Amino acid sequence: MQTDLAIAQQAKLRPIHEIAAQMDLDAEDFDIYGSPHIGKLRLSVLEKVKNRPNAKYIDVSAITPTPLGEGKSTTLIGIGEAMKHIGKRAVITLRQPSQGPTFGIKGGAAGGGYAQVVPMETFNLHLTGDIHAVSAANNLLAAMIDNDLMRGNPFNIDPYSITWKRVLDTNDRALRKIIIGLGGKLDGGVPRETGFDITVASEVMAILALTTSLKDMRERFGRIVIGLKNDKTPVTAEEIGAAGAMTVLMRDAIRPTIMQTLENTPALVHAGPFANVAHGNSSILADLIASKCGDYLLTESGFGADIGAEKFFNIKCRYSGLKPDACVLVATVRALKAHSGKYRIVAGKALPPELLENNVADVEAGASNLIKQIENIKIHGVTPVVAINAFETDHAEEIEAIKRIAVEAGALGAAVSRHWAEGGKGAIELAEMTVAAAEEPSEFKFLYDLDQPIAKKIEAIATKIYGAKDVSFTSQAAEQIKDYESNGFGKLPICMAKTHLSLSHDANLKGAPSGFTLPIREVRASVGAGFIYPICGDMRTMPALPAHPAAEKIDIDENGNVVGLF
Repeated sequence: MQTDLAIAQQAKLRPIHEIAAQMDLDAEDFDIYGSPHIGKLRLSVLEKVKNRPNAKYIDVSAITPTPLGEGKSTTLIGIGEAMKHIGKRAVITLRQPSQGPTFGIKGGAAGGGYAQVVPMETFNLHLTGDIHAVSAANNLLAAMIDNDLMRGNPFNIDPYSITWKRVLDTNDRALRKIIIGLGGKLDGGVPRETGFDITVASEVMAILALTTSLKDMRERFGRIVIGLKNDKTPVTAEEIGAAGAMTVLMRDAIRPTIMQTLENTPALVHAGPFANVAHGNSSILADLIASKCGDYLLTESGFGADIGAEKFFNIKCRYSGLKPDACVLVATVRALKAHSGKYRIVAGKALPPELLENNVADVEAGASNLIKQIENIKIHGVTPVVAINAFETDHAEEIEAIKRIAVEAGALGAAVSRHWAEGGKGAIELAEMTVAAAEEPSEFKFLYDLDQPIAKKIEAIATKIYGAKDVSFTSQAAEQIKDYESNGFGKLPICMAKTHLSLSHDANLKGAPSGFTLPIREVRASVGAGFIYPICGDMRTMPALPAHPAAEKIDIDENGNVVGLF
């Protein structure tokens, strides 16, 4: 089979106005952006379509990921393409890929094989610059924080409490922890320790994905908390005077990008927040528009159903007001075998030969993860369908075992899908099953009530979704929860940050572990985005603590030069 790039370059792309016409949109509803096959939707579309009926709303999630990759994005795109084959109008929404997790630009960034969003080269050029706008807005706020410190700290910011970092869209490890402010007051400022995150981890990106209007985005930027004053009260971007300028930098990035699949299904690509420290879903704005422009709105959530789908239900849907009608859970034969715990799999290395042998027992052992993820969807009152993303090494007996287990666990059914090799026609059975699931009576409900204390909401996710027996909090985490609740942030939803490779906090625990205690190392807040994010795990698995002033670690002369490190 040809490479993804070769397939993409042979695509018969249609002018973007023809793709928009499938959504009953006109030329005045979007602007061409750099290519006749790419457009930026105008937010006035929301008013134009508001009285149209809602599409059926379907999330595509997955079992707990393995290093093999389960093909969630290709499945999303494949179902979107297959809808045409069964006479249905579908629109898909998905996140914009990031350069950050790799050292170079990612190829095949939206799907693969014959299930891709195109043109691929445009993804490699960062579409319309949205990610760069997020970086600019984030770093403007960072610069203004340090400028205030240099000019006498008029807001009485406690430098030890500053959590706002700079970002760039590259995984540059050398910049994760740095010292800034060297060179004295004229050239540097106030020396302190900080660092760089990748852009998709920025709260600005999370806000872009959760905002519902330009006005709402402006207000969310104003609510960003960058640290605490010496009296322990929050310091916001509004106080510093950055929120308005940040909004100006983001005024075009707030507009979803309209593209197409290889089979010319409309695709709205917008926002790309991480699925750990953020919610891992594409934008609410794209969904609000797409929900009025087709029969079916198909979107995807990051990682497995315990992370991305849980946040889709309890954060994204809570802020958008949209109610999901079904959820597609992607699984593969080889991934379920991996969840048996019998195989050591390393990304980029050849698979163990025994993994590819016909072994129903291993599939059944690893299917405990599939069963738990089906439960995690059903607990929200949503009907699940299992997509078996097919590989040439699969065996018929193994596939039949998955189908049986899926139905016994409460899924409407399980369908084999060959969209990667065959495009939309390879996902017809899955599309038909998805349509049937969306017609089932929906009783969507949130996992927890926002009025519950922060600790109780964390416990609900840990015990009901992860399978934990209980939760432990460090003294630091307990104190942070107390501070957030006293500052009025206690009614925000919860965005858990944990490993994506296990239902637990320990990446080595495969399948469906139970009876464990989930450790909460610390608790942070993205107040502007609108969620609290607890960080799970011990010191060996946790990211670094918020930056502290460098003065405790370095010795600097009167000219701002480092003369000693301690």
